[in-house]
Amino acid sequence: MDKIRQRVQIPKGTTAIFSFLFLTLGILMGAMSKCLDTVAVNELPRFLRTLDISNFLGRFAVWVFIAVAISIYTKSPVRAAIYVFLFFVGMVSSYYLYSKYVAGFFPKSYALVWFALTLISPLLSFAVWFAKGQGPVAVAVGAVIVGAMFQFTFAYGLFYIDVIDILELILFILILFMLRRNKKETLIMIVAGIFLAIVFNAVSPIQFH
Repeated sequence: MDKIRQRVQIPKGTTAIFSFLFLTLGILMGAMSKCLDTVAVNELPRFLRTLDISNFLGRFAVWVFIAVAISIYTKSPVRAAIYVFLFFVGMVSSYYLYSKYVAGFFPKSYALVWFALTLISPLLSFAVWFAKGQGPVAVAVGAVIVGAMFQFTFAYGLFYIDVIDILELILFILILFMLRRNKKETLIMIVAGIFLAIVFNAVSPIQFH
């Protein structure tokens, strides 16, 4: 695996600090997301209403983007798995604790989906870390990420394509920037990612918009 991307050793104390920071970030973002979701729209500041920030935080794209960013900028795949897992533990826990004890309801079916995603997040983030490496494996992992973000960003069919939300489009562009490589590999990654998204869209009964 070191041939794909070299790991960088950092002190254990630094790992502990970052673990705490990502757990805390997850707790804050989960609570904030649920808080915004329960506040009446007309009570939010105008710029938040314009951006439709409550619905944005309720979709998958922003959380996938954060997880990818944490993973690829971490110094090793194991630490990427730890940091992303702790982030989702904090986010999902605070979101549903707020939902149950402050908002007064607990959407069990949605919670089970997010609990399952949290459990598999270490494996996914371990793999995502290699997207910033070298060679065909890194390009393939990058293509999967691009495909997922394409699926979150665009509504499309045989004769149309439309942006779901401007904020998702910004995240999609940022992902392309973060995963950029030489021109040839970048083009292959983007084309392969879009192809994967189209295939997934055609065969999957589940839509992740």
